[in-house]
Amino acid sequence: MSLTAGIIGLPNVGKSTLFNAITKKNILAANYPFATIDPNVGVVMVPDERLDKLNAMYEPQRLIPTSYEFTDIAGLVKGASTGEGLGNKFLAHIREVDAICEVVRCFEDNNIIHVEGNVDPLRDVEIINLELALADLEIINNRIPKIDKKARTNKDKQMLLELELLTKLKDNLEQNISLRTMTFTTEEEEILKNYNFLTLKPIIYLANINEDMLAEEDNPNVTKLVEYANKEQAVVIKVCAKIEEELSELNDEDKLEMLQALGIKESGLDQLIKATYSLLGLATYFTVGKDEVRAWTFKKGMNAKECAGIIHSDFEKGFIKAEVMSYTDLINCGSELKVREAGKARIEGKDYLVQDGDICHFRFNV
Repeated sequence: MSLTAGIIGLPNVGKSTLFNAITKKNILAANYPFATIDPNVGVVMVPDERLDKLNAMYEPQRLIPTSYEFTDIAGLVKGASTGEGLGNKFLAHIREVDAICEVVRCFEDNNIIHVEGNVDPLRDVEIINLELALADLEIINNRIPKIDKKARTNKDKQMLLELELLTKLKDNLEQNISLRTMTFTTEEEEILKNYNFLTLKPIIYLANINEDMLAEEDNPNVTKLVEYANKEQAVVIKVCAKIEEELSELNDEDKLEMLQALGIKESGLDQLIKATYSLLGLATYFTVGKDEVRAWTFKKGMNAKECAGIIHSDFEKGFIKAEVMSYTDLINCGSELKVREAGKARIEGKDYLVQDGDICHFRFNV
């Protein structure tokens, strides 16, 4: 299934450098605003140790990890919602992503221009988030007059509910409250599917720091950002974009050695990929065999029939059953045969809710 996380932020905060590291693509990373005009899209592989063990067990001809897309979106500036700095175009690109990764500059460097003149993470975050909120408000303010009279005149229940919801969203946005912090009823969630509100998208804040700050427990700029993010129940991940770019060029052994030298256990990018995967409510099931071992991304809460459709629509249309065993049982038992002998292999129907780590073989007939 196709899912995308968008990297946003002010100009010159390290977005493109970070994107280079994520996708190992050599795109323009320049010391001036709008070095990125069109969104750059790259596919990132999700690190999963389980796939390595399945690969060792089956020795398949092909090993295919699960993946999703990262989009590098050009730097937003104050006034983007009114078209400043090609803002409307960039905001449209953000609407197309499933989750937002907002890069926030938390390092000092006189050689790198800051578009606002100095480093202030909270100000930068508030500039970006205000522009996103203003863009959402514009949609709401355009929609309310179109349905207000019609809803009240016709006493249309659905339209009245939409009007009530939009009014509530408008009140919150005008108080600088992002929509992602709100809770909604099932009916309201259905209405929201017709919109693509920016401040409703899940968000991760990336605190871009200097190399010498990586091992620091406390950093004033990062601490401020964490306190801000906590109010939104959002995650903050510390990264050094330059170091991540260097790490991306190394093999696994050299990468581990460099991480140890830096005094950190896991790269910021590995943390980001896993956090984004979790933020989007994603999980992984596997298909295994001598021809191919493959990881498949699915949304938590999907049933067996829906998950079969991820492989091919025919699998979903003609679904008969799913033969399922857990990754943990397979590793503990040592083989599929021993899992069956232990009575831990299961036959599941179409309504079975697939779990993270399930190993599935779908039976179908079309």
